[in-house]
Order: sequence, then structure tokens, then C-alpha cells
Amino acid sequence: MQKTILIVEDEDILREIIKDYFLNEGYQVLEAADGKAALTLFQDHEIHLIILDIMLPELDGWSVCRRIRKTSNVPVIMLTARVDEDDTLLGFELGADDYVTKPYSPAVLLARAKRLIDSRNRENRQSEVLMSHINIESDTITANELRIHIPSRTVSVDGENIYLTYTEFQILAYLMRNKGIVITREQIITKIWGYEYEGDDRTVNTHIRNLRSKLGDKSKLITTIVRTGYKFEGNL
Repeated sequence: MQKTILIVEDEDILREIIKDYFLNEGYQVLEAADGKAALTLFQDHEIHLIILDIMLPELDGWSVCRRIRKTSNVPVIMLTARVDEDDTLLGFELGADDYVTKPYSPAVLLARAKRLIDSRNRENRQSEVLMSHINIESDTITANELRIHIPSRTVSVDGENIYLTYTEFQILAYLMRNKGIVITREQIITKIWGYEYEGDDRTVNTHIRNLRSKLGDKSKLITTIVRTGYKFEGNL
């Protein structure tokens, strides 16, 4: 199945360059030059990944990401000409999966996009295999009334479903699968974003903070190991 990329960029030349790279790799490409047009395209088409500039007319990229995350966990890569680390962290707080600062190499952007799409494809294939066995319990990880179901990518706390972004779910599943083991921030970055990721530890900290806020009183199951990383504790 051909994957569809939505490129949201108000600079026509840059948008065309990015589009050509993805077309040459066999992707279908949709384009938007402002935030409102992006949301319309997102609502009308099945999108597999969004490349989203921050500084947009009509509606900025942060607002677009915030609205998309209310209903979807589609992978989002944010683009910005700003270099303030707080801007990067805000993007992650809103649910972005990756962040690229201008100027950048289109080839690097393509590689990051392919990694996100391939990761999602692998998870979907694994889910299909798991579902074919029709064994709900073996596909579920539970700890102290915190429950994640891998094939459906659902999470519940005390019986109530909660919404996690694609990246938040990956991090939680990784920690729960390694219960009682200290996972370093570097290990999380490598597992979730890949070896080529150029971000720092604050990226992981931001996602963990978002995850804990959604878990409520179950957040205490994720323990911070000072100057190292995190450990999931609880009865699985």
C-alpha cells in the first residue's frame, strides 16, 4: 500500500524540494501552505506521516499538532528555523515524534520519516500476527491496574482508557516490558528515535513527564534513576 505524506510548509521552493524527495521514493504527497489547509487535508485523507513547519500563516504548526493529537497518533515531524531548545520541547509536549531544525538535509528528513513509517509498519505486522493467535491475555501487559494491549495500542488505568501519542505508547511499552530493569535515557533514545537522533536527554524527560501526567497516580510506577534514566516497577 502506497503511503501518503502530508507536507505543511509555507515556503514554496522548500516544499517542492521535500516533495520531490518523497515522490522519488514512491510516496504519495499532499501539500499545504498554511495550517488551516493542512487540517482540511488531514480530515479528508488517510495520512501516514506529517511533516509540519511551525511558522505558518492562518494557524501555526503548534496549533495544528495540538488539534491533530486530539484524534490521531499519526507520526509528526516538526520543522523550525528557530533553535531555542524550549521550542523543541514544546513540540514534543504537544505530541510531535521528531523535530528537525532548519537548515537541514532533505535526505536526512527523508531518512527520519522512513524510520517512523517503517517502525509503524513493523508494529502493525506484529499486531496482525498477535491477533491471529486470538490470545488477548498474552498480548496484554498489566501492572497495578495499568494495562496496555499491544495489538490495539490501547492503554487503560483502573479500567478507564487513556490516550497516549505514538511515542508515549512506545516508551511505556518499552519500560513495562523491562520491568525492574534500569533503562538509560540513551537506550530510550536509541530504541524510540534511532542511533542517528541528534536530540538530548531533555527530549526523553519531556515525554516521560507527559506520560506521567496521563497516568495519574500510576505515574509512581515509573521511577527516576538520578543521572541515569528510568525504571518501571510494579507487579506484572
